Amino acid sequence: MDESEEYPKDYRDSGRVTSIPSSSSSTTSVHVTALDGLVNVNSLFTIAVFVGLSLTTPGQQSLENRACDAGIDVAKKLLVFEVVSFSFFLFSSLVAQGLKLAINLLNSKDVDEAFRAHINLKVLRFGMMGSAVGSVMGCVFLMLSMVNVIEIRLGMLSCGSKSTVHAVATLLVLVSSALVVYISTAIYAFLH
Repeated sequence: MDESEEYPKDYRDSGRVTSIPSSSSSTTSVHVTALDGLVNVNSLFTIAVFVGLSLTTPGQQSLENRACDAGIDVAKKLLVFEVVSFSFFLFSSLVAQGLKLAINLLNSKDVDEAFRAHINLKVLRFGMMGSAVGSVMGCVFLMLSMVNVIEIRLGMLSCGSKSTVHAVATLLVLVSSALVVYISTAIYAFLH
């Protein structure tokens, strides 16, 4: 298929297809793709929440000695962190789905401009930022709940078990590093 047949003239720039229109009040499929990715990642994290809940049972013994077993307070914190994490992921996904719905409904009104929808750019930017903040907060609480899962399975951090300390340290370093990259990228995209 010839490029001129596939895309309207507005989207061709010196032989190259451009996916971002020049108008500041329009949006493209790039935003929908980004929102799709956010919803998909939130879905994976939500699965992790339920896996974390299913792996812990009250009175479960750790793999360390009995003195290092987690108490009922750790199990309660785990449940609270899992529910809060799930709530943030659900918030983030619903905001992203709402933005996608608005973009797709606005696109369906004008079939001649299949690659752009006229949407308030401030609403879109703040909605995407709100969704990103929800994902970040969900990750923080998921990380805290995973620390509780590690304590229930491997023993309390206060016991100084090498396996517990290594598992928690690895979790904190990797997840915190990833969150710093994600937050930096989101802020950069929001400001530019």
